[in-house]
Amino acid sequence: MSAALVRIAIAGASGRMGRMLIEAVEAAADCVLAGALDVPGSPALGQDATAWLGQASGVTIVSDIAQGLANAEVLIDFTRPEGTLAHLAVCRAKGVKLVIGTTGFTEAQKAEISAGAQETAVFMAPNMSVGVTVVMKLLDMAARALNEGYDIEIIEAHHRHKVDAPSGTALAMGETVATALGRNLKDCAVYGREGVTGERDPSTIGFATIRGGDVVGDHTVLFAGAGERIEIKHKSSSRAIYAQGSLRAARFLRNRASGLYNMNDVLGLAD
Repeated sequence: MSAALVRIAIAGASGRMGRMLIEAVEAAADCVLAGALDVPGSPALGQDATAWLGQASGVTIVSDIAQGLANAEVLIDFTRPEGTLAHLAVCRAKGVKLVIGTTGFTEAQKAEISAGAQETAVFMAPNMSVGVTVVMKLLDMAARALNEGYDIEIIEAHHRHKVDAPSGTALAMGETVATALGRNLKDCAVYGREGVTGERDPSTIGFATIRGGDVVGDHTVLFAGAGERIEIKHKSSSRAIYAQGSLRAARFLRNRASGLYNMNDVLGLAD
């Protein structure tokens, strides 16, 4: 095995995103699949990780985390918060870098990830899309310019299988806007409206969530003023963008011993 190849393990190997990641690793000239994890009881356990592609990788899908990470430099994880934290504990012990695409973490869980990043390099982003990262920069600029006289609403749509709401990307967009306005999202977010709600509080940031079909991910931030509306949108048509962003993050982490990073760091956009 060439030392130049980035040795990558994939968590949730039999899921939709897991398979997309495996396919991306297999197609990348500078990466190699070095491990595949799935939950205990998964029917995929014991199978070759690329059997569904009609080829053999020599990597067997396992549920034992240490076994799955034995040959890996970087783990890419799009699973559930509890599973990601279990993976983080083993990554810390083994010095394996971790790319986290999982969303829905509590503040306490985020603190646990930050602590883990003191011992191994961790990349964490609510959305792996390069385009979304650019949109965040646009939102910061728009919020600072439209800081008076504009009501701000965030609308997001995802497929019927998504388990958390609002999406991690929508929340990150809200945090970007709130920070630019000098507000705390915890204090100004409105996550639902029903019945007689009274007039809209101009200091709030509203969220609307849509779930249905196979929508990969649509996000709109609306700045509604008197006589005009500004909409900043991002629409995902394929999960492939998340897989490619994850590989960029894995390459970035390879030469870093510790620290918590995001897509701004990867793209050189960090302030």
